[in-house]
Amino acid sequence: MNLDFSEAEIQRYSRHILLGPVGAVGQAKLRAARVLIVGAGGLGSPLAMYLAAAGVGTLGLVDHDVLELSNLQRQVAHTTARIGRSKAESAAETLAALNPEVRVETHVRRMDADAARELIPRYDIICDGTDNFPTRFLLGDACHLLGRPLVSAAVLRFEGQLSVFQSHAGGHPCHRCLNPEPPPPGLVPSCSEAGVLGAVTGVMGTLQATEVLKLILGIGETLTGRLLLWDALDARMRTVRLKRDTACALCGDAPTITEFS
Repeated sequence: MNLDFSEAEIQRYSRHILLGPVGAVGQAKLRAARVLIVGAGGLGSPLAMYLAAAGVGTLGLVDHDVLELSNLQRQVAHTTARIGRSKAESAAETLAALNPEVRVETHVRRMDADAARELIPRYDIICDGTDNFPTRFLLGDACHLLGRPLVSAAVLRFEGQLSVFQSHAGGHPCHRCLNPEPPPPGLVPSCSEAGVLGAVTGVMGTLQATEVLKLILGIGETLTGRLLLWDALDARMRTVRLKRDTACALCGDAPTITEFS
């Protein structure tokens, strides 16, 4: 592991290096890590910004969408002047200004099965910051089958949830142990239909970043096997234990899902 830091790096990451569980070795782990963020919107913005600020060496950004005015209420990696531009490229510009030491790889494309097969094996940790169930289930299935941890968050109205899925490592639940199948279309409204308090996405994206850093550093207790639920209006946060379902179609004892599409 390369522990050779420039004077600028030592100053930039000094508050990390002062932390016993992080130190120079931990900062070197962060510099060597590769994290893929799917979605450069409300969750992906604070997530990417905090990972860049922390010195995660390579960040991949996947987003096929362009920036709209209605996004700016919560998608803080972007600016009004960039409306109409690619979200992935806009976010990359922000990250470069925040920390030029970090390498940002932009993937201006939809996260479909082909993209999952191509991109997921190239990164150590995958983050789901999307807002639709087909992509969420694709990422959950692909990360299990391709052997990558998935840090997944979701928000709606005044609430958020977060979990870490490492079912590929054995013994841990996968995303289908929590939700076996996507809900029927129209049953769960999207943020564009039901609304979302912008700051809620900031909190959940920041919590996502914290889980990613813990995974890279190997410190603390992650949300693997647990689901964090936050109600902003009641100012209440709780976690519930998730159990592996032995009958799960993806990670059970006799899985029927062996490919993703």
